[in-house]
Amino acid sequence: MSLQHNKSITRQFFEEAYNRGNLALLDQLLAPNYVDQKAPPGTPSGPQGIAGIITMFRQAFPDLHFTIEDQIAEGDEVATRYTFRGTQQGALMGIPASGKSVAISGISIYRITDGKMDQAWVEYDMLGLLQQIGAVPAPSPAN
Repeated sequence: MSLQHNKSITRQFFEEAYNRGNLALLDQLLAPNYVDQKAPPGTPSGPQGIAGIITMFRQAFPDLHFTIEDQIAEGDEVATRYTFRGTQQGALMGIPASGKSVAISGISIYRITDGKMDQAWVEYDMLGLLQQIGAVPAPSPAN
């Protein structure tokens, strides 16, 4: 597969699965043994596991939108830097809806094997997300 094709796979993942909620597409984009290294403990591997994560975020942030800021591909890996925006209208991991809007950044590295994503290493600003919805106090400004 070409580097451009690998980038398009990860772009579809964000634009179709996360932004539009097209979870049926996951079987085409993800290998049956897909593993997200940052997934909550107990999350099953494969499309079913990530579908649960996407559903959780889309229920908490029905207007969620990932904007891809940059992509770099080399070999069988694609790094994608993104901004996540949304308004918390539902519970997130037991945290009640706050009605607050959030914007956080993240970067994910995906390995593509035989035209499907099979592994992900994900880092995003979870502390910033929790602060923005009011679940964790923001630091006080220095005097």
